[in-house]
Amino acid sequence: MIIRQGDESLEMSWSNAWTSINYKTKIGIASLLFTIVLLYYPYFFALIQKRPGVALHDPILNLLPSVDVSVYIFLLIYLTVGLGIFRAAQSPALFLLFLCSCLFLSLSRIITMSLVSLNPPAGLMPLSDPILAPFYGHNHITKDLFFSGHTSSVFLIYFIVRKKWEKILALVATILVGVLLLIQHIHYTIDVVAAPLFVYIIFILARRVTALF
Repeated sequence: MIIRQGDESLEMSWSNAWTSINYKTKIGIASLLFTIVLLYYPYFFALIQKRPGVALHDPILNLLPSVDVSVYIFLLIYLTVGLGIFRAAQSPALFLLFLCSCLFLSLSRIITMSLVSLNPPAGLMPLSDPILAPFYGHNHITKDLFFSGHTSSVFLIYFIVRKKWEKILALVATILVGVLLLIQHIHYTIDVVAAPLFVYIIFILARRVTALF
């Protein structure tokens, strides 16, 4: 079930996938674990929001005005991630890889945010996500900083889509989302810059894990 870009011979159809006990077991385990992580998110975010943290000196943020660009951020995120989900759903193997990547991405953010306790940047303007808000709990969360979940979610789509124009679109969207997050002072520069590196490592790990069992 290893996915290589452009290698259609390694993929099975959905009709064949649902007759495979092995595939149904994989997708079931991945779905269950991802659901558990998402359900844990509100408690985790409430915990880190109460922790003391440090504020970073960020010369780049100091040069940028603090402007509310939430509409543009979410428009880019939803369009890009929607494209990724659509493409992943066309292939059982790719969908499994995408699901595992999302699981590892969520787990890695829990680990990094647990280890790196930061206070929000000065000038932060609230960002309310209409879709992910239930996973953040009722309180406004500002300390979910290192590394950027919005940037990493968009960049993950770069590895999921296959057509050249789609990859270019995902890459441009990643850059734009990162810049807009800085303009709104939602993240420090290091949060945004580190996100693609983490996504690359996570995707490689997910590809290897899905190939093992």
